[in-house]
Amino acid sequence: MGKFEVSTRTNGDYQFNLKADNGQVIMSSQGYKSKEACMNGIESVRKNGGDENNFEKKEASNGKQFFNLKAGNGQIIGSSQMYADAGGRDNGIASVGKNAPDADVVEVTE
Repeated sequence: MGKFEVSTRTNGDYQFNLKADNGQVIMSSQGYKSKEACMNGIESVRKNGGDENNFEKKEASNGKQFFNLKAGNGQIIGSSQMYADAGGRDNGIASVGKNAPDADVVEVTE
């Protein structure tokens, strides 16, 4: 089972990373001004991550593939790492759907 890691950025904003069982980051969030907003972002991933229609498949200028997960209002909830090919990206999308619903939330302090 995956996990959401919540951390604080150097500017004081909160963010989360959804990680797979192997510890690899599947998706990272934007910065949130409050911990409560960050937790709402996690709930949005749980709600929207199971529907492939909520994912925007993208290609970076260097040809690498990535995805954005969007909420019902069109706002980006999180973005993936860069993948070498579309197959890797699509596996990442499937991994969000598999890991997010039951993922634990862990606070990371550095």
